Amino acid sequence: MSQVLQEITPLSEKDCFYVVERHKSEFLFPIHCHAEFELNFIENGAGVRRIVGDSVEEIGDYELTLVAGERLEHAWEQGNCHSADVREITIQFSRTLFPEELLARKQFRTIREMFHKAANGLTFSLKAIMKVYNLLDVLASEPDGFEQYQRLLQILYTLSNDEGARVLASSSFANMEHNEESRRVRKVQEYINARYNEEIRLEDCAAMVGMSSSAFSRFFKQHTGRTLMDYIIDIRLGNAARLLVDTSEGISEISYACGFNNLSNFNRAFKARRGYTPRDFRTLFKKNRVFV
Repeated sequence: MSQVLQEITPLSEKDCFYVVERHKSEFLFPIHCHAEFELNFIENGAGVRRIVGDSVEEIGDYELTLVAGERLEHAWEQGNCHSADVREITIQFSRTLFPEELLARKQFRTIREMFHKAANGLTFSLKAIMKVYNLLDVLASEPDGFEQYQRLLQILYTLSNDEGARVLASSSFANMEHNEESRRVRKVQEYINARYNEEIRLEDCAAMVGMSSSAFSRFFKQHTGRTLMDYIIDIRLGNAARLLVDTSEGISEISYACGFNNLSNFNRAFKARRGYTPRDFRTLFKKNRVFV
């Protein structure tokens, strides 16, 4: 089993949240996870490598990402960043800061949905970042705790309405289930999750929910934003990424175990969707991993 730093955050039971601002030229903290939600803002960090689950991307000059998965590995690494002055603001808060009774209120609907998506990591658009920039700019230096809380709430509400926000980690890697899909979509997703290493036919999935193949194809894409084959490949790659990180099995064995009948196809699909070959991806996650 791969070892991941389990961070103990400075957040105490008496705090609503913890916020810190840093200016740095290096990113040295290893891949880690923690129970608290984390909103991380980076300015002047073009080239920094963001790792959230099995998503690995280089960021631009501005970065704002919310991680709300208790076991979701994440880190920001040096990558190709050469800036001598990177500004970073990290906000951490307990998931109990917004209890389910509060999130169930209609005024908090968009925040509830945002937290649900952020269990897989959620990165925000530049447009949304600019909307909350002034609030972030003074958050760490605000002396009044209640004013800080109000600013945080406004930041979260504004971000929850960002139509350009993107989910990062695949569900199969993050071990998350999306329970807000329609019943028929969930039935097919559960079927795929249980049999992703086998041949899965469009006709069988359509018959399972009493639809024709063409109607089901349109229905599935409408509800998931992906074609059935794209979804299957994503599930297979997510499980493959998890095995690459958590086991020492050979890459070819992992490829076949996850439903790819051709190692070249697996390598090509993995590189296209993750930006790294399976071997490089494993190396990236294996380094600097320790328990504390």
